[in-house]
Amino acid sequence: MWNIDVQALIPVFVALPLAVSLLTQLLARGRPRLAGWMANFTMLALVMMCVYAIGRSGLYHLGGWPTPIGIDLRLDELATLLLLVVNVVGLAVVLYSIDYMARYTSRGHFYSLFLLMVTGMNGVILAGDLFNLYVFLEVAAVASYSLVAFGCAHEELEASFKYIVLGSLSSALILVGVALVYGITGTLNMAHMAGRIAETGMNAPLMLAFGLFICGFSFKAALVPFHAWLPDAHPAAPAPVSAMLSGVLIKAIGIYVLARLAFNVFGMDGDVLSLLRWLGVASMVAGGLLAAGQKDIKRLFAYSSISQVGFMVLGLGLATPLGLVGALYHLVNHAFFKSLLFLNAGAVEYATGTRNLKELGGLNRALPVTGATSLIGSMSIAGVPPFNGFWSKLIIVLACIEGGHFGFAALAVAVSIVTLAYQLKVQRMAFFAGLPESMRNLGSEPRLMAAAMILLAVGCIVLSFAVVTGLRDPWLIGAAQQTLTSGVFGG
Repeated sequence: MWNIDVQALIPVFVALPLAVSLLTQLLARGRPRLAGWMANFTMLALVMMCVYAIGRSGLYHLGGWPTPIGIDLRLDELATLLLLVVNVVGLAVVLYSIDYMARYTSRGHFYSLFLLMVTGMNGVILAGDLFNLYVFLEVAAVASYSLVAFGCAHEELEASFKYIVLGSLSSALILVGVALVYGITGTLNMAHMAGRIAETGMNAPLMLAFGLFICGFSFKAALVPFHAWLPDAHPAAPAPVSAMLSGVLIKAIGIYVLARLAFNVFGMDGDVLSLLRWLGVASMVAGGLLAAGQKDIKRLFAYSSISQVGFMVLGLGLATPLGLVGALYHLVNHAFFKSLLFLNAGAVEYATGTRNLKELGGLNRALPVTGATSLIGSMSIAGVPPFNGFWSKLIIVLACIEGGHFGFAALAVAVSIVTLAYQLKVQRMAFFAGLPESMRNLGSEPRLMAAAMILLAVGCIVLSFAVVTGLRDPWLIGAAQQTLTSGVFGG
């Protein structure tokens, strides 16, 4: 494997999970344990491929057709970073699923849909043209709609229906934007499109198309005021699905694409940057305040995701090297600690049968791995030093100050304090209060669920040291930031 040309490896990121998704339906029908291990080995292979791709770039022409006639898959530093995040988190989540999903029927369908969602996310990250980006986006979205409803209870079906309706609306906006851009530029290839837009400048139809993209991908990223689907979908879904939705899906098909289009295709101007900053601040504040009032632990974490996405978009809206580093660093950090927190919530519900904080308490003794890793996740997302969330939030605050946006910097600090307050509430009510009499005989976490939570907690700790090379150039993230600021797609 280590002698393989990276260009030949690029399509495997899409082909491998897609093929195994289909094979699980053929080879593992009625054998859910086999389907689970097939999914685990697939995710492990994808992680190994991501590690091999670090520091490499390439362009793959599907079918040998050259640009712009054929379909391009492009790998650069930013794509590698996102692939690594998606597939490492996916590996931890699918490992957790082997024990967690044992209570569900049709587990083979779950793993098939899970791998289909990974296929879509990997495809979105690598796609070199807008139409196939849209196709892969829909693959990931349709799989996620089904996974939200996987339990088939009333709550899950209602949440999935709302998710489908709003998701379809956002997809329609994106598709109209694709059609407009194609009609104006005569190409769907993003590298060629960027060159033609740079030559002609942004006219009114292109601004309309870009506005449609901002609205559509803001839906996918659950930015305020496009967030209505997330607080229902994420709590209702099984815990592994919630972890993937909040941890990586809203970034891969939302934040990542928005950043790609804004910086590498359309280019940024002052009005768009200002809009992104205000969208980020609105999400940051509204999500934090709404999370603070929740008693359902998964719903609290869902609103928290809206708040944390706001930090990322604020960093993107600053459009400075430091702001972009902070946004990308927080994106990576959030993928790990938010996925971890949703897996913690799943372990709590798995053991106790409830997500209501008022009915919980003293779980540190009954669920020691869940309690310890939940503390790491809570302190990380709250930005308590020296955990990873502290460094990414600090970079964003410093970038705000550097750009003269002192009010935004103050709001970021205030929201971090609010985040710490509701995370301490979770720790006190679920893990440190007295253990209810009805929960005296709880068993500990299943081993694979515990292993997955430990893997993500270790990831949070490792990411705390990503800034050893300097705040402006964290490991891997500095190179990804330079890809955005280069202004050349796939460069």
